[in-house]
Amino acid sequence: MTTQPLPEHGGFSDIRRGDWIDRLVPSAARPYLRLARLDRPIGTWLLLFPCWWSAALAAESWPDPWLMLLFAVGAVVMRGAGCTVNDILDRKFDAMVERTRTRPIPSGQVSVRQALVFLAFQLLVGLVILLQFNLTAVALGVLSLLLVFTYPLMKRITWWPQAFLGLTFNWGALMGWAVVRDGLDWPALALYAAGIVWTLGYDTIYAHQDKEDDARIGVKSTALRLGEQSKIWIYGFYTLTWAGISVAGLLAGLGPAFQAVLTLAGLHLAWQVATWIPDDQSDCLAKFRSNRWFGWIVLAAIVAGRVV
Repeated sequence: MTTQPLPEHGGFSDIRRGDWIDRLVPSAARPYLRLARLDRPIGTWLLLFPCWWSAALAAESWPDPWLMLLFAVGAVVMRGAGCTVNDILDRKFDAMVERTRTRPIPSGQVSVRQALVFLAFQLLVGLVILLQFNLTAVALGVLSLLLVFTYPLMKRITWWPQAFLGLTFNWGALMGWAVVRDGLDWPALALYAAGIVWTLGYDTIYAHQDKEDDARIGVKSTALRLGEQSKIWIYGFYTLTWAGISVAGLLAGLGPAFQAVLTLAGLHLAWQVATWIPDDQSDCLAKFRSNRWFGWIVLAAIVAGRVV
């Protein structure tokens, strides 16, 4: 498979030169790693944490390390597959947006045909990982593909594509519980609902990076829909996130250490919104990325509630 070099670009781009991919990876493979977003792992963390939260919530004590590792590898692969689908479907839009026009497909480094072959490879690896789980989890994993393949289309249809991203990215809240308990129950459903509103918050912040380009080319988002009221709405989304996770822990019978540590997670969300500058692209990205720390704090809260 032949590729073209990364074009020169002086504006605000989500491709960074001189990173570990440029330093360590052969030039022919670089566009594929960037297509899978291996250079920007925050999306993998956001996909992974609901899996880890749920698996820890369902455990009797410490979560199973092997299970956590399988979820981690699966998150890398399936996040990459989702990004590949997204970039294939959005290639014309991406070419018109400053932040995304240097991505591998719109910049011509990877053809659509090459991207489809790469997608098939990622889905095959994902299937191998999925088959390590029980039948309930396998069925849920197959169902998740409906969301993976339809989410990228939602920005053409609704002002709330972030809600559909929430449905997709938090599917692991169901998967983790199903793998441990071989079924679903109210704690997993509460955690899934909390994850959806969490995504509505952080991805609205993320979408504010592109609001001018999105308005120009006709792409919809909660950033455009909520506009100057975004901060108020995100406070609401994050309040529901904290409350939903609290309910999930209560339903799962976690101990008092859970709520104590979870308070720190709530403070982190409050800090995000209070200090966020909606018209600063760099600050939008920084606040979006800070949700990785929220994920770790929630995981610590759940584990503490089980083992302390």
